[in-house]
Amino acid sequence: MTPLHRTLLTTLALLTSLTARLPAHATPAHASSGCTTSVPYVSGAGGYHTYRIPAMVRTGHGTVLAFAEGRHDGAGDSGDIDVVLRRSADGGCTWGPLTVVAAGEGNTRGNPAPVVDPRSGAVVLVTSYNSGAVTEAQIMRGETGEERGRRVFVQRSWDDGRHFTSPKEITAEVKRRGWRWYATGPGHGVALTRGPHTGRLLIPANHSAAPPAGSHDTGVESKYYGGHALYSDDEGRTWHLGFVDDTYDGVTNANETSAAQLPDGRVYFNSRQQNGKAVGHRIDAYSRDGGQTLERPYAVQPTLNDVPVVQGSVLQLHGHEAPLLFSAPSVPTARRAMALWSSTDDGHTFTKLQTLSAERAAYSDLVQLGSDTVGVLYETGAKGTYDTIEFRRLSVP
Repeated sequence: MTPLHRTLLTTLALLTSLTARLPAHATPAHASSGCTTSVPYVSGAGGYHTYRIPAMVRTGHGTVLAFAEGRHDGAGDSGDIDVVLRRSADGGCTWGPLTVVAAGEGNTRGNPAPVVDPRSGAVVLVTSYNSGAVTEAQIMRGETGEERGRRVFVQRSWDDGRHFTSPKEITAEVKRRGWRWYATGPGHGVALTRGPHTGRLLIPANHSAAPPAGSHDTGVESKYYGGHALYSDDEGRTWHLGFVDDTYDGVTNANETSAAQLPDGRVYFNSRQQNGKAVGHRIDAYSRDGGQTLERPYAVQPTLNDVPVVQGSVLQLHGHEAPLLFSAPSVPTARRAMALWSSTDDGHTFTKLQTLSAERAAYSDLVQLGSDTVGVLYETGAKGTYDTIEFRRLSVP
């Protein structure tokens, strides 16, 4: 065999080895042009019936962490559900193997809300839990008891998301007595980087309250939903309850919530409006004290009326005059056509930048990858809304 043949065979063997190591369903990176799309989660693969509820952060080392719920039994919100993770070292072009961060072991663990602590670099993950034998409706009717109902847990990773501590319960610190439903996020939390609360880790959340004594309501009525926040000022070790939206008047019913810190230091909250009397599917609010109180009650955000009743994500980009972004489906009557909006006035008005696809779409999360590049992690599919969780890289003007 000539030296040239040996060199060619060695090169071929190396390329074959590298290709074999690429995770299934991953789009390879191209050094010259980068990538635009990859698919970290495909329902039916990896031992799970369905993957749902994406959440995403970028660590101090530049690693993108894509969290999701791995649902064993079906696409529904109840049953045996794990919190799972895939890591990307190349900006979301390829993904490492799937790992289980919080195992349901027959119960429901979900609503991942990750945030990177700016002081220690640790990845802090807050999640919700309930017995796999109960449903949200049963919990809202008060039929389950505290042990089987919604509880809250925190985990931390000090090695760039490779390993996480076991879930530590913080329910007593952040859930009021009498609350029934409780949901963290879903989607990334916020690390405050300016103002008197610099370093605070803030997780947007929602809950439901019990009907007042003597009411004929059961508690499943949407008017008993409300928004709130939980926060930590010591790198995720201890937690406190922040503002609580407790009007329960049926006008604005804050449900799944995303948050961002604005350039002036305020925190902006954007929530799913769950069948409130006020016309519109998105509501928002602001806080001047790091999420402890709200400037004003939640109000309808009229420039996002194209969004259906669904979770959405907000992200404040870093940089001079950088915009506030919002992602969600863009058909008012259907979960379809994931899109990206931009605000240059701190969330008072939004303008649609682009539609990613006309296909079915639902939950999403946003992360900043570069000065003018973002990643969108979102549920989508040509046949079913939850066929895949796709990652898309976008340039933002």
